[in-house]
Amino acid sequence: MDFRLESDSIGSKRIPVDAYYGVQSLRGAENFRITGLKMHEEFINSLVQIKKAAAITNNEVGLLDKKKEGAIIKACDEIIDGKLHDQFIVDPIQGSAGTSMNMNANEVIANRAIEILGKKKGDYGMVHPNDNVNYGQSTNDVVPTAGKMTVLKLLPKVIRELTGLYGAFQKKSREFDDVVKMGRTQLQDAVPIRLGQEFKAYSSVVKRDISRLEKVQEEMRVVNMGGTAVGTGINADTKYFHNIVPNIVKVSGIELKQAVNLIDETQNLDGYVAVSGVLKTCAVNLSKISNDLRLMSSGPRTGLGEIKLPAKQNGSSIMPGKVNPVIPEVVNQIAFNIIGNDITITMAAEAGQLELNAFEPIIFYNLFESIDTLTNGVDTLVNNCVLGITANKERCKQLVDNSVGIITALCPHVGYKKSAEIAKTALKTGRPIRKLILEEGLLSEDELNQVLDVVSMTEPGISAEQLLMV
Repeated sequence: MDFRLESDSIGSKRIPVDAYYGVQSLRGAENFRITGLKMHEEFINSLVQIKKAAAITNNEVGLLDKKKEGAIIKACDEIIDGKLHDQFIVDPIQGSAGTSMNMNANEVIANRAIEILGKKKGDYGMVHPNDNVNYGQSTNDVVPTAGKMTVLKLLPKVIRELTGLYGAFQKKSREFDDVVKMGRTQLQDAVPIRLGQEFKAYSSVVKRDISRLEKVQEEMRVVNMGGTAVGTGINADTKYFHNIVPNIVKVSGIELKQAVNLIDETQNLDGYVAVSGVLKTCAVNLSKISNDLRLMSSGPRTGLGEIKLPAKQNGSSIMPGKVNPVIPEVVNQIAFNIIGNDITITMAAEAGQLELNAFEPIIFYNLFESIDTLTNGVDTLVNNCVLGITANKERCKQLVDNSVGIITALCPHVGYKKSAEIAKTALKTGRPIRKLILEEGLLSEDELNQVLDVVSMTEPGISAEQLLMV
């Protein structure tokens, strides 16, 4: 392999001659062999969109000539279109607050711009990674701004999937509205409920999650771009300072605004904690729903068996015919991971010191993972599970008919103590509650038919006395 020699303040290093990255990128790649993964593609594009906007702004204020600006813009456009992503070689988890990320972008853009101008990669007299591509910027305003832009690109995807889940639960709530089943509290028989009501409740909690995610996007729109190293804007031209964010908006199409207090925005990462917290809340809700689906589908013969989940794959390598609730199970696992990511993000945000938080790389790694896995998890939950759920109406009816939970409706008529006695007798003898009530002459058959109408029991706001007057 042929090499070119590049140097930085640490010393000289051989770089593959065809590489678009440079010495600082290679040092970062060698120092941070952590995950073995690449930076998120949307994060790479966000970094490059910032660099494109910076070149435009520096040209507008007379700090970058038209020739270099044009080459940098063309290089940026190529990368945004998906080219040269393999040249972003630094690990997403790294030290130095993301300096290696920033320099990787600077070097790849500079070397491609040099090539566009007809020179060989590494000829930084033509286009320099720091002096031209990074002019007026710092890792400390570029990286957090790119992080927020990336979150704003990713969140609409999970919101779209959750909207589909909301619709799927709404559809099932209508489909199952006539299926009366036994409600349970503490996993014990409670009172009847309609299966459609349970699925309607699932749609309600998902709707709240969507609302929270829509609102928390505003936390990401305020950026510290222009603040450079610590928020004071050192080395940033005054006109550049005022124009850089509007130009990023034009380049990216993402609504952003420059922070009023750039020092605060550089020091504090609470916005990421807020986003992660909303993702965690959503994950917790989906995991709880998945628990319900696994319980209601348990069996098929020795469990509850009230619903049937779509059979997606064999459930055992040894037990023939076994089918497991694999989709709810994977959603559970995604939730566990998002909860863990939230702890990491919280601790990383807390660990900042004075003018900068050095731990943005781990925040981004975990936050992007949380959004991506939640997006993909919701997609498979909708299409491989929820839309294919069917109700076992006969089983639901059987469980309601054999339950003593319906005794609750009799309390206003025969009293709590007497109702408890009847429930105990029914459990001990196996005899139906209806027969025990009639034998003791506590209610007439017509009265009992109205009080023990299980469908009416599932309508909130209707008392037992009202039922008797129907």
